[in-house]
Formats: sequence, structure tokens, C-alpha cells
Amino acid sequence: MEYLEFELPIKELEEQLTKCELIGKESDVDVTDSCKNIEKKLIKTKNDIYKNLTAWQRVQLSRHPNRPYTLDHINFLTNGTFMELHGDRTVKDDKAMIGGLGKIGDQSFMFIGQQKGYNTKTRQYRNFGMSNPEGYRKALRLMKMAEKFGIPVVTLLDTPGAYPGLEAEERGQGEAIARNILEMTRLKTPIITIIIGEGASGGAVGIGVGDRVYMMENTWYSVISPESCSSILWRSWEHKEKAAEALKLTASDMKKQKLIDGIIKEPLGGAHYDRENAFKEVEKTIIRAYKELKDLTHKDLVKKRMDKYAEMGEFKG
Repeated sequence: MEYLEFELPIKELEEQLTKCELIGKESDVDVTDSCKNIEKKLIKTKNDIYKNLTAWQRVQLSRHPNRPYTLDHINFLTNGTFMELHGDRTVKDDKAMIGGLGKIGDQSFMFIGQQKGYNTKTRQYRNFGMSNPEGYRKALRLMKMAEKFGIPVVTLLDTPGAYPGLEAEERGQGEAIARNILEMTRLKTPIITIIIGEGASGGAVGIGVGDRVYMMENTWYSVISPESCSSILWRSWEHKEKAAEALKLTASDMKKQKLIDGIIKEPLGGAHYDRENAFKEVEKTIIRAYKELKDLTHKDLVKKRMDKYAEMGEFKG
């Protein structure tokens, strides 16, 4: 397990507990009470740290290298039924954007999401979760396929943003994202969106226009990352903590602003501490959302979705 800077007190106590248990096994000394005291202190420290996280600390948790990624969620949810589909039928297959069919129970879903890598080689292969235009065009192709066959769509957002390279711009990055937003607003099948990690800028919104939008507890969703915001406003990344607070990018902030429909609770310490329970919470959320949406007519579904987004940002003085 890797630890973030603010988690170091937990690391120290966990190391003390391991040593204490080892002494108990390797010697005749009774260290039961000592181990119990360390364990109590560890639980209290964990509660104190994780119940009072700042916006920046939640951003750090959303990027935790041990945090489950899109394919981890899909593989658990579909229990071996996932069939990945490839290519945008124009340029190539974007490895940063994955999609395909899978079942939760007896219900088929079209799963689409950004995939990050877990080591240097796979991060390069997945382009660090930053999709090119062909990734968004692949996502749209799969959504249209789902619409044709009456299959609900589940999108999982986890990206630092769309790829900003010259070649991406040359192939129409802005147009591809804008086209997805337009087509998703009028897609005649339910769309359930879940932010499972980073939800940055248009790169996230390009697959994020959902009838129901949920955020996992330790994720963020914003037009810009705290570092980029800090570098624009203060010409330095040093003010990223201040920027994170000002951006109101956490799940609780987004819920207060009525920009998302709900928050998915994570195990204490984050989804990586107890992956199975984190996956189960996501599964429950998807099933509940689908039950709310499945009986709506195509006309009502599209109207409610369009009204939902048209009402965002309304301000009454």
C-alpha cells in the first residue's frame, strides 16, 4: 500500500501494530494489551483524518495509485460477461477510452469509460487516461449502438482531461467532445454516469451527460484541475490547495450546487482500502438508477435530461 503525505500518521501506527504482532508471535511476551492500544489509536487516527479531509486531500485520494480504475469496476460489475468493443471506424482504437457490453445480473449495459494505467508502461499505453478525438467518437458509436438495441448506457469518468496535443486538435478534439454532448442530450436510452476518480474539464463531460450523475465520495469534478487553476491565477502550482477549495469540486460541493444526483459512499480511507465493498456500492447505485429510468418513454427521458441540464446554473437573487 502506498501512502499519501497526510496518511503518514496511519502508516506509522500500522507499522507499529505489525511489529507488535510479530513480537507476540516470536516471543513468550504477552503483548495483547499493547497491540489493542495501538489498534484503538489507529482506528481513532483514521477516523480523525478521513472524516475531515480538505478538497485538495480528496483530489489526492482520487489519484491514488492503488485506486480501482474503470476496467476494475467493469470486471467486477459484469462478472466475466464484459465484451470490449474497439475502434471509431474512422481513425483508430483509442486505448484511453474503453467500451463494450456487459451484464449486471440479467440486464445488459453498454459500459464506457476512461482507463488509466497502473505502471509506467500501461500509463503510456493508456495515454494517462487522456482520450484523443477517436476515443470520443468510439464512445459515441457505442452509445448509438446501445440506443439502436435499447440498451442502457453506463459511463465511468476518470480523466485528467482530454488529450491536449497538437495531433488531437488537428483531428478535431473540440468538435468530437461537442458532438458527444449534443448527441448524449438526445440519446433515446437511459444514461447513468459515475465519477470514479478525476472528472476534469470537457474531457469528462464528453461522456458525462447523464440522466443520473453520481460521484464517489473521494472524487472531484470541475472545469479545471487545482494545479492548472493555480498556475493561471497565481503563476505557480504552490496555491493548488487554495484553488481546490475555491473551485468547489468535491462531491459534497457538487451535491449542494445540485449538479449531481448523489454521492456513493466509499470505505474508510478510500475505494482502494476495500475494493469489493466500493464496487458493490457502485453496483447498487447503477441498479437503483436504472429502475428509476427504465419505464420512462423515450420522449420523457430526453425531455427530463434536457431540462436537467438547462436548469443548471440558474440563480435567483
